[in-house]
Amino acid sequence: MHQAAIPHLPPLGNADAFLPKLDPLAFTHLVIRLSDRRVYVYERDQIKTSFPVAIGRAGWETPTGRYRVLQMLRHPAWQHPFTGEVIPAGVDNPLGSRWIGFWTDGANFIGFHGTPNTESVGTPASHGCIRMYDQDVTKLFEMVQVGTRVDVVP
Repeated sequence: MHQAAIPHLPPLGNADAFLPKLDPLAFTHLVIRLSDRRVYVYERDQIKTSFPVAIGRAGWETPTGRYRVLQMLRHPAWQHPFTGEVIPAGVDNPLGSRWIGFWTDGANFIGFHGTPNTESVGTPASHGCIRMYDQDVTKLFEMVQVGTRVDVVP
């Protein structure tokens, strides 16, 4: 009979040292409820917080469905979709200080962004994007990552 050597194991108190680390953001998902004009931030099945939003206006409705965050930018530039004019980051930029893109058809994009037009938040005012108060989109930016699920529901 051969007796194998017993491997040296760390004390149980150190179990965290060899367990995989789970990213807490991996349990976060967003639900945009168009009828409420709010985005809800969920951690697992619990609402962590919510923010008021502007949604797409008539003829430019925000598309419903299940999406994923595709792109995240701090201080984005904005290109006018019809004229091609580029507005650099700053107070005149219609995207505010953050962009969280979650939909594209390859030519057009929809995402969360700040807005200098704060009175539009809570109304159907955008071309499909989700406008937020700049301080709110800055907070949301820190709660999500590329790949975070985004559900847009009526």
